Amino acid sequence: MLKVLFLLLMGGGIPVAIAMAGSALLFILWSGNLPPFVVIHRMVSGIDSFPLLAVPFFILAGNLMNNAGITNRIYNFALALVGWLKGGLGHVNVLGSVIFAGMSGTAIADAAGLGTIEIKAMKDHGYSTEFAVGVTAASATLGPIIPPSLPFVIYGMMANVSVGALFLAGILPGALMAVLMMLTVAYYAHKNGWGADIKFDWTRLTKALAETAVVIGWPLVLWLLVDKAGAPAQATVLTGLVLLFVADKMFKFQAVLPIMTPVLLIGGMTTGLFTPTEGAIAACVWSMVLGLFWYRTLTWKMFVKVCLDTVETTSTVLFIVAAASIFGWMLTATGVTSAISSWVLSFTQEAWVFLLLANLLMLFVGCFLEPTAAITILVPILMPICQQLGIDPVHFGLVMVLNLMIGLLHPPMGLVLFVLARVAKLSVERTTVAILPWLAPLLGSLVIITYFPKLVLWLPKQFF
Repeated sequence: MLKVLFLLLMGGGIPVAIAMAGSALLFILWSGNLPPFVVIHRMVSGIDSFPLLAVPFFILAGNLMNNAGITNRIYNFALALVGWLKGGLGHVNVLGSVIFAGMSGTAIADAAGLGTIEIKAMKDHGYSTEFAVGVTAASATLGPIIPPSLPFVIYGMMANVSVGALFLAGILPGALMAVLMMLTVAYYAHKNGWGADIKFDWTRLTKALAETAVVIGWPLVLWLLVDKAGAPAQATVLTGLVLLFVADKMFKFQAVLPIMTPVLLIGGMTTGLFTPTEGAIAACVWSMVLGLFWYRTLTWKMFVKVCLDTVETTSTVLFIVAAASIFGWMLTATGVTSAISSWVLSFTQEAWVFLLLANLLMLFVGCFLEPTAAITILVPILMPICQQLGIDPVHFGLVMVLNLMIGLLHPPMGLVLFVLARVAKLSVERTTVAILPWLAPLLGSLVIITYFPKLVLWLPKQFF
């Protein structure tokens, strides 16, 4: 009865969150076994979670980076690093998304922020609008895979899994996806005879490589000082940050400080300086320091607008989580989850078969539901089966999030699809066709991540 009510409300065009909470309330009123107030109680307790505090802060950090002109710095840095390759701006598109993924945590922010710059630049350099839209859409899926990630926070809370482990688990799969996308760009460049988009310049490339060396070497030096030499952690990190700002002032780095955002987050979590939730606050402070005081590209008026936008987005996300918590609780209380688990396990006891079926289900669901809603609905249903089949919940979290990110590229509910259609001024139909060839690297990545769990779990097992 609960499922029927939910589907009827959804079919009537009611938003997913209201359909979930409404169907639970109607079922309680129909059954008469529980007081209606239990709906409010379960919704409030569903968002009364410390890890969920990371949600507004990661959203705020992404919005601050987007509005402080950081995207232009990232684009110019990526252009200097790989723009001289054949199909240069395609490679820039992918590399820029890899960097920006470490700040925004969402595919929508990537598509709307970097996508606006990248699509215009590619069209100005003679690339077809369809190719520009396709590579931008595919690279936007990196946003929630490379840490930090908003979907990982939601999944970690729902599945009772370490958010820090999920963040680390996304690094190698994100790198794999980026490599496959750049290989796809290289294939189209060879097929169409495209050349480079900027002239090869040793000075520009050397400066970009030097910045890359700083990004890699800075945390390595701090780790050696703290872990091997026994230096006090907090004082060493603070001194390192001061020296980093001094170096940025002296050498006028293009993007070292923005790229340090994910380095600081991952480094802080793995060394125990802060939890993922506290890391989200640190990301906000870092973004404010860069935008308001260092680069001075963010005014206080813009800051107030960013905060209001963050409140609006956070309210939407947390309302979905609250509604899904009562719906998931009702599914468990009425025995729906255990019935589905028993049915699936009677059909197959093989983990690889279940993962295949789960992928097909999540790809389908991702086309119709927003990722946060899909995660909150699917986790209570699928996690009991994963536990019985011995599938690692961290590994399954990566598989679920990637499936739902691919769903963002398709109608009828693909948010990235609609954002890029508006940015590129293309019809939804033409945008959909433009994205289709880019499903090859994404689905290839999905297969590898699904059936080679060591790729996902190697880094988390080093620290957790």
